[in-house]
Amino acid sequence: MNEDGVGLAVEEERLKAILESLLFAAGEPVALAQLANALDNMPREAIRKALAEMAVTYATGDRGIVLEEIAGGYQLRTPKEHALYVRRLLAAKPPRLSRPLLETVSIVAYRQPITRPEIEQLRGVDSGGVLDTLLERSLIKIAGRKDAPGRPMMYATTPEFLELFGLKDLENLPDLAEFRALEGRGPEEVAEQAPTATEDSPVTEAQAGEVSSVPTPEQQVLEPEHSAGSKKAEE
Repeated sequence: MNEDGVGLAVEEERLKAILESLLFAAGEPVALAQLANALDNMPREAIRKALAEMAVTYATGDRGIVLEEIAGGYQLRTPKEHALYVRRLLAAKPPRLSRPLLETVSIVAYRQPITRPEIEQLRGVDSGGVLDTLLERSLIKIAGRKDAPGRPMMYATTPEFLELFGLKDLENLPDLAEFRALEGRGPEEVAEQAPTATEDSPVTEAQAGEVSSVPTPEQQVLEPEHSAGSKKAEE
């Protein structure tokens, strides 16, 4: 490297280019540890710094992609405002989960870990089938058994849930204080506070499956985000 630091700058730009290729090829959130491993155990701080600079570049350059920290990893995603055009290209329907699915995953997200009887007490209806569907879609997982009579299974959300709703972690859940007062309400009242997708929300290949319309509450809600790595677009 020469005295003016040109050599260092070249190396930093090459690192960013390699990271861009890795994220482009992955098409899903990639953890910092995975990136470091792919880069022959390069110091994570150097990778984190490069990713932060890349995120700023994408965000301020009127680009067609953004770099976000999602579900414990980093992912190239399309901006929300481009979702309509991406859907037209992919001929996918807006990614809407059904009311029962949204209602149930919302309850799990805000009260996890939670058992099926507790969920059914809140919803007022049998939730076995809905829980099975959420498990199949990897939006929730079994998180052990509760130390109570019958030792019922407890449920919690997954990294796939975070990716679907564009959340870095559970601390980024919208502040829906009303969820603390759901116990004892009927299913219609619970549904009014469930998260919903909007047509402005981006869509991934995984999100373009079985979906149905749900009402849009006026309050702040969770909105499924979009990941459109070129790999998925090519598929």
